[in-house]
Amino acid sequence: MKELKVLMRFAKPYAWFLVLATISMIAVTAMNLVAPLMIRNLISTVTEEILTEESFKKVSLLALITIIVYLVRAISQFGSNYVSHYAAWKILENIRQHLYDHIQNLSLRYFQDKQTGDLMSRVINDTRNFEHLLAHAIPTIVVNGIMIIGVSAILFSINVSLTLYTLIPIPILIWIVLKFNKISRVRFKEAQVKIGEVNSILQDNFSGIKEIKAFTHEDYESKRTGKSISEHTTAILKAVRLSNAVHPGIGFVSSIGTVIVIFFGGRLALTGILPLEDLVAFLLYLSSFYQPIMSLGNIYEGLQQALASAERVLEVLAEEPEVKEDPNPIELKEVKGKIEFRNIDFHYVDNIPVLKDISFKVNPGETLAIVGPTGVGKTTITSLILRFFDPISGNILIDDIDIKKVSLSSLRRNISLVSQDVFLFNGTVKENILYGRLDATDEEVIAAAKAANAHDFILELPDGYNTKVGERGVKLSGGQKQRISIARAILKNAPILILDEATSSVDTQTEKQIQDALNKLKENKTTIVIAHRLSTIQDADQIIVMKDGYIIERGTHEELLELNGLYSELCKAQDTLQKHLSDEELLYI
Repeated sequence: MKELKVLMRFAKPYAWFLVLATISMIAVTAMNLVAPLMIRNLISTVTEEILTEESFKKVSLLALITIIVYLVRAISQFGSNYVSHYAAWKILENIRQHLYDHIQNLSLRYFQDKQTGDLMSRVINDTRNFEHLLAHAIPTIVVNGIMIIGVSAILFSINVSLTLYTLIPIPILIWIVLKFNKISRVRFKEAQVKIGEVNSILQDNFSGIKEIKAFTHEDYESKRTGKSISEHTTAILKAVRLSNAVHPGIGFVSSIGTVIVIFFGGRLALTGILPLEDLVAFLLYLSSFYQPIMSLGNIYEGLQQALASAERVLEVLAEEPEVKEDPNPIELKEVKGKIEFRNIDFHYVDNIPVLKDISFKVNPGETLAIVGPTGVGKTTITSLILRFFDPISGNILIDDIDIKKVSLSSLRRNISLVSQDVFLFNGTVKENILYGRLDATDEEVIAAAKAANAHDFILELPDGYNTKVGERGVKLSGGQKQRISIARAILKNAPILILDEATSSVDTQTEKQIQDALNKLKENKTTIVIAHRLSTIQDADQIIVMKDGYIIERGTHEELLELNGLYSELCKAQDTLQKHLSDEELLYI
């Protein structure tokens, strides 16, 4: 019931369509109930001892009524099928949109241990099963319930004792359906989990196809993928085997009712207690009596599959964002760019600290550079500023306002980010730059590209700014992707700029050109720079040096050199490398 309640919440806007579909199905049911009556009356008329002119008129009238019944049934069938599917797909559209929005609003930590393919499977494959539930299962249950009641009333009106005999198989049928219900959902859920795993492997492999080929692991990945596909096939066949065993069982038990009618009804007809037309009508209605029960058994497969999928969807909807917005958030306006960290502690995994008692202050318009060995928490600091995560303790302030009190949209709207791991969408160059500010003009896009030293190479592409970059920008070089990312940040023109190793994928000449553009971009902006090339941060107003999650040194470039500590060692090491390595080799340091 929990799963159904959630689904029905999305069905409310289309409730009238479902009602109309149900009414149409009831009309179909009513016509099916009327048709045997026509045959009963026909037999009664034909078997009359005296045939008159009225008898022929009665037959003609029965034929006319019957064709009207079949016409109404056909129209009602079309209405019920189309309207139910229309409502189901519109409801499915709402569910998928809601599910996507919910996943999108979850914090980044949620995605750290979730496979993209599995999330895609829940949004597409699992929700797809709801269509069967909404368009078929629920209307069928309602209509067949009405059908059983209607046919039972007619059967009792024909012969009470014979009807009671036909009820003998019902307890057995109910037991079979309930037993099937108990086992099948577990098996169908297992099958949905397995298809999610298949999607995850496919998504990983298609994204990492270059690595697969580079390491010549095609055979390994083929076997791994084949194993996952086989496991899904095994799981779904278990569920289907159970279903295929249940359906014939339901059919066989239902047929026992027909045997009972033939045995007892035949004797009643032979002794004259039951008229022939009543026996024929009884047999015709009997199929309509057991058919709904068989249909309910058949529909249970789709119902259990849909409910198993609903459980997986509800697992996602039950997730709450770790980073939560204040109930009455402050909107950041006219941000000056003052940033302050006060005694920040943070960890991704319990008891494994990443940042320890981090405190610093950056005044508006200043540049703060963060340096240190890999894994000391440099990028984590930028993630905390953007509230991708919240610190375990301490406070982060922008313009003396705790960012936990600020709306997430206004916070991130005032920060431009250029990271080392560039992500480009599978669109055009122009669309990727426009992501910085969707309402920018073509002139502004071109100006941003020029500032990032990207304009010239863009014009050399087959379709210029309208060139498709491919998934994750696969059609571009690392340096080209980096410059488009920088152009995107330039276009956004936020008062706070974060450069997380933003020039790591370009050669020395291009780096100098980009640095000139970034220096112009940094005017009147608060900038936080994470750089592995220390030559790019010598003009920073403040440099903090991190080690093992702590800030161990801070000051200007000159002040840190005088300390003769870790920063000085890093500078000397890079100077030595630059003397012995080419520009191309330095790209890989």
